[in-house]
Amino acid sequence: MTFEPERLGRTRSDLAEALRILRKRAGKTQTWLARRCNMSQTKISNIESGRLTPALVDVELILEALDTDDPAAAQLRELARTANIEWQDDWSSRRRGLDKKQNELAGLEAITTEFRFFLLSAITGLLATPDYVRASLADVPGDQSKTIAKKLERQSVLYNSSKSFTFLLTEQAVRWPLLPPVAMAMQLDRLVSVSRIPNVRLGVIPLAGRIPEMPLNTFTVYDRRLATVETGTGALILRDHRDVTAYREDFDRYESYAVFEDECSELLNEWSRIFTRQRE
Repeated sequence: MTFEPERLGRTRSDLAEALRILRKRAGKTQTWLARRCNMSQTKISNIESGRLTPALVDVELILEALDTDDPAAAQLRELARTANIEWQDDWSSRRRGLDKKQNELAGLEAITTEFRFFLLSAITGLLATPDYVRASLADVPGDQSKTIAKKLERQSVLYNSSKSFTFLLTEQAVRWPLLPPVAMAMQLDRLVSVSRIPNVRLGVIPLAGRIPEMPLNTFTVYDRRLATVETGTGALILRDHRDVTAYREDFDRYESYAVFEDECSELLNEWSRIFTRQRE
């Protein structure tokens, strides 16, 4: 199935309709199906009305309960996978207001326990100094003071000891000179400080030696719930467990090339000193 961002919303409604038709053709009620799938009748109703996008495992349970033949099952599985992909383009986010996006992220962070951030080319907002946050929004027209304030407020989640964070930053992400040298030195000092928070594991992948991997995007994995993949014009939200598992596996491989703790701090301090000397 070709990926077409504008089709994603229609795919969700297509899936809801297909599952509803499948149940009716089998001559079963929502109550019967709910009982066979160990779901509530309300959940089945929400799936069939399109109010709830079912996970692939939900679709598998429904297909098994209704004894669906292979061709129809394969099509529904493909619909389910596509329905669990969401595209958030930057232009729409800007029209709504980037502060609204910060509220959504804060909500996601509130229900997540285990975070994995792979940062290919820039430092994420949870790790950023106020200057870095402002610079990252410099190309966005209008007053972004609310967005900046909410980005900085979100950093408090790092101190929630019930959550664990692993940040992997490439050397390029750390050293990209988004700010003047002194401000960049302060940003690197912030990374060292954050790395000392007990529930934070921060590693850097140095551009040295051989790395037989070629990452293409920054991505974040939230528990086993979803993964977000950033592109130049927006972000993909992936909820299919196969996609989430694939990014968790990618993360584990990249983690094997990173340095942590004292070795990481030494590198960050060295690069900070290089920025500091650039002003002299």
